[in-house]
Amino acid sequence: MFLPRFPAPLLILALLTWQLILPVATTAAAAPDGAIRFAPLPMESRETVVKQFRPMLLHLQNTLGTNIDFVFADDYGDIIDRFVADKIDLAYLGPLPYVELRSRTDKAEPLVHFNEPSGKPMYTCAIVAFADSTVKLSQLTGRKIALTQPLSTCGYLAVNGLLQERGSWIEDNYYTYLEKHDAVALAVVRGAYDIGGLKTAIGKKYAHLGLKVLAETAPIPSFGLVANRATLPASTIQALQKALTGLHPAGADHELLAQWGENIRYGAVVAGDSDYDVVRRFRGDIIIPNASKEE
Repeated sequence: MFLPRFPAPLLILALLTWQLILPVATTAAAAPDGAIRFAPLPMESRETVVKQFRPMLLHLQNTLGTNIDFVFADDYGDIIDRFVADKIDLAYLGPLPYVELRSRTDKAEPLVHFNEPSGKPMYTCAIVAFADSTVKLSQLTGRKIALTQPLSTCGYLAVNGLLQERGSWIEDNYYTYLEKHDAVALAVVRGAYDIGGLKTAIGKKYAHLGLKVLAETAPIPSFGLVANRATLPASTIQALQKALTGLHPAGADHELLAQWGENIRYGAVVAGDSDYDVVRRFRGDIIIPNASKEE
């Protein structure tokens, strides 16, 4: 195979640039020795996810003196499988994915919950529709519903729960898994679906395009970081937790956190497994289908 020859100065510059980028931009499942492999939830586009999390990872790298690599997964199930297989050291997870992960392995240890803009470590899920929609959630049948992913807390689980509270059942309708919360919002705005289920905060981002909230869940534990006890030393786990809970968003660390993503810039609190009991009760014995139900 023919390999082009570059002048030595250009080659050195290219290698140095690659070394600077690699620690927080790789998509490989395996990380270099000593690096922490971090998996963000695939809620939005990959570019958006990197923009949100890169500043936090750089801060943690500087604090711990350890490289942190992105590990991108296709969906929640993929993250859980890789975590169980010890191919992920640290994951950003919502409540339902964590509950599912913990049901498969006790090496998943919650580190922190990230505060919402309210300053509290809680959030809600919503059913949304377009502004001129006349759809009623009571006795809902034959409608098209846009969902995120099977293991998304704000997907099948939350939508079905909100519909049941109003005398409806999701299985009396059609639903499609569109993967990302943004994709759900835009599909409803376009009129491709009658209603959609997503995180309330993400839905409100599209209010200017005509999206409105029809129903909202009670508060549930916010998204957080989960460590793999089988692959991370206890000292590293404690250092990660301390590095995040010790930040002061309204004080000395305001400018630092202002560069972080909207979902992680308001500080964090210590998390524990019992925090998720409310989600376990909400889930009950529901069997969440892995495939869409379409017309």
